[in-house]
Amino acid sequence: MYLIVGLGNPEADYSSTRHNMGFNTINKIAKQYGIEITKNKFKGLYGIGEIEGEKVILLKPQTYMNLSGESIKEIIQFYKIGIEQLIVIYDDIDIAPGIIKIRKAGGPGTHNGMKSVVNELGTQNFKRVRVGIGMPENKQNLIEYVIGAIAEEDKEKLEKGTDLAKEAVIEIIKNGIDKAMNQFN
Repeated sequence: MYLIVGLGNPEADYSSTRHNMGFNTINKIAKQYGIEITKNKFKGLYGIGEIEGEKVILLKPQTYMNLSGESIKEIIQFYKIGIEQLIVIYDDIDIAPGIIKIRKAGGPGTHNGMKSVVNELGTQNFKRVRVGIGMPENKQNLIEYVIGAIAEEDKEKLEKGTDLAKEAVIEIIKNGIDKAMNQFN
């Protein structure tokens, strides 16, 4: 069983921000595979279903970004999911909009949600799909950039990024992370 987690912030005000690329990708996966994300437990919203014959849990932590790891840790412990079956999807300012990067492991960088995940799980050795959101021109406005409104000209690129992230997750499940990395990185 895979646990596929999209990082984001729970309130409607954040739903169409750069910081919610993980949630947006989870929503696309859920729609494609008919998985309802309606269960409310483990500090998150989740649903259970199948992708390409593999049982999966899709999770959107509801703790706000900076505490995302708490939700992931609880669900991993309850369902006894191995760390090798975890895939985390999140936004990345160091990658251009519309581009994704897949990694087998690695540090959290400057991403507070990933810092929480690494801290709570006590490891960096889990798969992740990073969805590029780009860097703002004025780096002093970073918080406003990631949680503020998205300019019309950027929406299409970000939509492409979440589409690619969805396809990358499916490829990881179908054929493994190495093939997914070769195809999408």
